[in-house]
Amino acid sequence: MSTKINVLQVIPKLGYGGAETGCYDIAHYLAEQECNSYIATSGGELLKFVKKNKVKVFKLPVNSKNPILIFLNAIFLILIILFKKINIVHARSRAPAWSCYLACLFTNTNFVTTFHGTYNFKNNLKKFYNSIMLRSKLTIAGSNFIFGHINDNYQEYLNKKKKLRVIFRGINVDYYNPKNISILKQEKLKKEWNLDPNKITILLPGRLTYWKGQEKFIEALNILIEDYNFTNFQSILLGSNQGRKVYTKKLSSLVERYSLNKKIKFIENCKEMPLAYSLADIVVSASIEPEAFGRVAVEAQAMEKPIVASNIGGSKETILNKKTGFLYKHDDPRELAKNLNTVIQLNQEELKLMGNEGRKNILKKFDVEVMCDSNLREYRKLLKN
Repeated sequence: MSTKINVLQVIPKLGYGGAETGCYDIAHYLAEQECNSYIATSGGELLKFVKKNKVKVFKLPVNSKNPILIFLNAIFLILIILFKKINIVHARSRAPAWSCYLACLFTNTNFVTTFHGTYNFKNNLKKFYNSIMLRSKLTIAGSNFIFGHINDNYQEYLNKKKKLRVIFRGINVDYYNPKNISILKQEKLKKEWNLDPNKITILLPGRLTYWKGQEKFIEALNILIEDYNFTNFQSILLGSNQGRKVYTKKLSSLVERYSLNKKIKFIENCKEMPLAYSLADIVVSASIEPEAFGRVAVEAQAMEKPIVASNIGGSKETILNKKTGFLYKHDDPRELAKNLNTVIQLNQEELKLMGNEGRKNILKKFDVEVMCDSNLREYRKLLKN
């Protein structure tokens, strides 16, 4: 008789980011595969969409880096593990991973982590803190880029007895499907955002933070006007500043300096991202630091939109350059402007072909079903051993 798989995923907050949506998707997939699925989190906007009849949620302050709370969380996790007979604990961030590590050590439970980012470190203490993600029986890297980053920077923490495995992150290709977009909703959003249907719409999704490259993007739009004499566009910077008021003011000043006030709109959020993508003619990912996966590039391709992205991190793995999108030198707004102009010059037949190839690429490699199934297979292997 096979062991029932009882999985507890632990994540600081269940928001709309890549790690969070991955946690959400796997939790529901496990329930559909007759596994018992649990999430421990402090809260988040995505919680209201969790199907309570399928996934049990425990609210704990696992978003805290306070050592005392990390220890207290470990005690609560021990109780959950024992009472719910959890046999897989999957941590998705460093602070809760320390709590999970202690709880798994005490209960002799299989410990899994997903290395979601590059996790900057400036000293050995910070590096030690990051190393918790490699103290599990299985560490999942979301891309080959992250796999390489781990091998290049954390050799002293790698253990041959423990497994390091690449499982590409995935998206819900039914949700991100241009055929499922409501025309009425499109028209409503166009009015809300005051978009001109006769202008090229350039969309840059992502929270407002310096490494997402909004400054370089604004500079590129100015170059698009000055060097290519193209003015018939409107641009949307879609994302919250998450309290970064100084950076937001800096972006506003840059927009004013280049007299782009009538060209650029700042939109804080959109509850239906496929709808936002459907209004765009071009999607941009302008990150100046490597994306661990590059969700925007994947979502844009699934929505059959041409993507222009910086040539670092996960985007290099998800975009087929000049076939499903364009890659440019990450810190060069002039090259970004050149690529934007290239896409603008494409005819409808070329744009349709690129869109078709983009969706085909995502269906083949980055479907959420593939990601979830790969995770479940790894859980089963751990239990067999």
